[in-house]
Amino acid sequence: MEGSAAKKYNVSGVWLDRPFKIRRLGHFGFNVKDVETCLKFYRDLLGFSISDPIDFGARVKDEEVRKTLGSGIGYFMRHGSDHHSFVLFPKRVLDELGGRSGREDVTINQITWQVGSLREVTGAEEWLRNLDNPIRRSGRDTPGSNWHVYPFDPDDNINELYYGIEQIGWDGYSKPAVFRQRGFQQTPDLPQMSEYDEVQAALAEGADLTSGTRDIVDLEPRYDVGGILLPRPFKIVRIGPVRLFVDDVDAALSFYRDRMGMRVTEEVTYEGHRCVFLRVNTEHHSMALYPKALRAELGLSEHSACMAFGLQVGGYDQLRNAMSFLQENGVEIRHLPPELFPGIDYSAFALDPTGTRSSSTTTWNRSAGTGSPARRSGARTPQANGRKRSSRSRIRSVVSRSSGRWGRSDTLSSVYSLRSPLLAGGRIKRGRRFPFLQTVVIESS
Repeated sequence: MEGSAAKKYNVSGVWLDRPFKIRRLGHFGFNVKDVETCLKFYRDLLGFSISDPIDFGARVKDEEVRKTLGSGIGYFMRHGSDHHSFVLFPKRVLDELGGRSGREDVTINQITWQVGSLREVTGAEEWLRNLDNPIRRSGRDTPGSNWHVYPFDPDDNINELYYGIEQIGWDGYSKPAVFRQRGFQQTPDLPQMSEYDEVQAALAEGADLTSGTRDIVDLEPRYDVGGILLPRPFKIVRIGPVRLFVDDVDAALSFYRDRMGMRVTEEVTYEGHRCVFLRVNTEHHSMALYPKALRAELGLSEHSACMAFGLQVGGYDQLRNAMSFLQENGVEIRHLPPELFPGIDYSAFALDPTGTRSSSTTTWNRSAGTGSPARRSGARTPQANGRKRSSRSRIRSVVSRSSGRWGRSDTLSSVYSLRSPLLAGGRIKRGRRFPFLQTVVIESS
């Protein structure tokens, strides 16, 4: 990667401070103790489709140890044409295989960011290694076929910079295994052959294009969603933002801003806690950093350092319908102070079976060309029974509702029950601009 005397890097013809540029949040995932229970939530209720299963258990060589770990099957899942935008992997098996954080509250499998070329991936690896940033590995995995490098952040979360993910088309089939012979466990030499040529080579050997995985869900399409009949009354259109509780906000900010190249859109001081919101493109934020001290004050479980994982749906009506649908299916809905989620018009929080929050949103506030967040006048404050409530009273109400009613939530195998202050009076919590569903963690003891 060519650099100028000013330590700039030529990234697709533009001089930048690092040899890569993040374009978007690509995929995200959790390591969980009960994959099948979580699969029902993320697949049947939220609508992610399975792209491919993967057997991590087969990688555990000791058969007796393998038997103690439970199922080793994980799932690559998608909401659009990317091979995966979300993954559910077996935590006990991955912990046994090693190479990951030993921290108990690191439940995130990976936070993945798309860059513009394979050359950016290899350039990023060299650049990060020169900064002594810990890197788990690099190369190319299958399924998915994306080229990548995996750097750790200061809280031991694995990030991924990737290029070239497999696409799944109208027929719903993923690539057959024979198309995935070119996996790499090391930095690839450049240039590499194109995906088209890989496919042509497999076809020349008689590969069957329909021998890949195709997910079939036996659910009745009975909801009118924008004029299309679907099995649930909403559709995920985008993932993100990712919200993290971190040990040191400054250290995490240094990684995501200075090393990963994100830009700070906004900072919020909430009850004395500094919270930072960063973007990778025009959305208000793709990453939010909160101090871990805030976790307990909000009454959230200490089992996960992931505050929430965001899922954007198609509109405000879809968000309301999503909340009703999830409630009807036994999912617990939660309300958190909107001051902690600037840049989003409407959002609601649903607990997954582990107690992790999925947040649904409808609209994003876009960042103006100046790099400052676009502002809107007249933002409404959430109300209950016609009265405005302070941030402090909202927090107290969440904690009092969660205290001592459902028992302690175990990571992933907990039963999720229904309590929904969010929809009382037909209102959904309002922040600033756009509809989102987010997954959250509530302390239930």
